[in-house]
Amino acid sequence: MRCTIRDILILTLLMLVVSPAFASPHSEMQDKIEAAKARLETLQKRITKERLALSTTLNSLESEVIQLRAKTAVARRQADEETLSLSQLENRLGEWQTQQQFQENLLQRFLMQLHDIHSEQINALTLSEKIQQINDYASHIKQSSTPTFFETDVVLNTGDVIQGNVLNLGPESWYIASFKQLAGKVNHTDGVYKETMRFGPAETASLAELHASGAGVIPVDTTLGGALQKQRASDTVTEHVMKGGVWVIPIVIFALIATSIALYKVLVLWRLPAVKPVSSLSMFVEQLRQSGVNAFEGMQRQLVEIYQRANSPSQREDSLFSALQQQRISLEKYNGAIAVTAAVAPLLGLLGTVSGMIETFNMMTAFGGSDPEVISGGIAKALVTTELGLVVAIPALILNALLTRKSKHYYGALENFAVVISSHDADDRSSAARGV
Repeated sequence: MRCTIRDILILTLLMLVVSPAFASPHSEMQDKIEAAKARLETLQKRITKERLALSTTLNSLESEVIQLRAKTAVARRQADEETLSLSQLENRLGEWQTQQQFQENLLQRFLMQLHDIHSEQINALTLSEKIQQINDYASHIKQSSTPTFFETDVVLNTGDVIQGNVLNLGPESWYIASFKQLAGKVNHTDGVYKETMRFGPAETASLAELHASGAGVIPVDTTLGGALQKQRASDTVTEHVMKGGVWVIPIVIFALIATSIALYKVLVLWRLPAVKPVSSLSMFVEQLRQSGVNAFEGMQRQLVEIYQRANSPSQREDSLFSALQQQRISLEKYNGAIAVTAAVAPLLGLLGTVSGMIETFNMMTAFGGSDPEVISGGIAKALVTTELGLVVAIPALILNALLTRKSKHYYGALENFAVVISSHDADDRSSAARGV
């Protein structure tokens, strides 16, 4: 097909005429869509408002339902109470009576512990009297917790009754006499204040100042009397030792003997002259030529004299050996007595313990074993000898070891010196003697 310029112009004119006709329907469609969107938004806003209103109404109705349920439960409970049978009322009454009996038992046990009396005396009291006693005790506790003085009678340790001012503070109580010269601690038992400890002048003055001005320092026993009882029960050293009985005597005798020997040996060893060290034969010869025998002291000098007097090497060695043995015996003299004390003292203590235990069992057979004080007192008395035996044996063992060590060390030094001088031949010895 051939298209001329004329045809092209005609088609162009036709398109320009037809295009406005097609554009008009498209514009109308857009306007309808916009209008529909506006109506949709309006509808959504209205639905949201209605939903909020319905939600508020629903919450209000739910609250009313909850209140109605509670009222229904109360009404149902009241209806159940009104329709209870006689057996149900009897069961409930029994529960109340059981609870009342339990409370009365608690009250009775509390009063028994409070007054330390039998249950028959508590049963004789009425309920109002029991409650009144508890109220009185509560008032006493309140008064005890408030540090205030009040005037009352005080029974002293001598048995005299004086008028004093008592201060209660918890479980502790103090008193000061009306004439301000006597003060101490008291214990409230059976409605009476009894003196348990008397203060000295300083504590009395401090308590008097507290009573007069309301400010002061007072001693407080945190052990609630335990320290005072322990102090009263404590013995002196002599009393403690004498509890051991007759077996204490040999242990003490052995201790005195060992102590005397130890002091004597310490004095003897301390007074021994020091052994001059001679490391070689030439050193010994040089010292002997310069100072002679006077260069040495004590047993060392005796060994040098034996060395000079010997006529032959065999005689010299025999004389030196004999002198060393005598010196060894002298150094170790009486050490065996200390060793025997260290060995015998624990055995004597054990023997005393066995004797004490036998005596304790005899007492248990005669008087019974129900009293713990009899058993504990007998065992404590029996163990005193074992304690004393160990106290004697341990220092004796240590002293014996130290003295033996010192003796061996001194003897060893002398023995080394004797070995050095015994190796010197006769010619050198003669020349050394002529040089002297």
